Amino acid sequence: MTKPTLSDPITLRIPADVLADIETIARATERSRSWVMVRALKAYLQQEGADILAYQQGLAEVAAGDVEDLDEVLKDLKRIASDKVA
Repeated sequence: MTKPTLSDPITLRIPADVLADIETIARATERSRSWVMVRALKAYLQQEGADILAYQQGLAEVAAGDVEDLDEVLKDLKRIASDKVA
């Protein structure tokens, strides 16, 4: 398995209680604090972060004119629905 490309080290100040939890989890799992923090960040990026990234992508698409006319979409939906009923 190839190792991921890592960034330069970063400095992060976090509340003491959060750090205590990270250290407890790291000891319990015999992993490093960095490993625990990366896992937590990845989980965030897959949930709330993914929503924010999708929103930003949507804004970029609108700014680029990559949009659909709502009336045309509704016409297509009506046509599709009536084809399935018939």
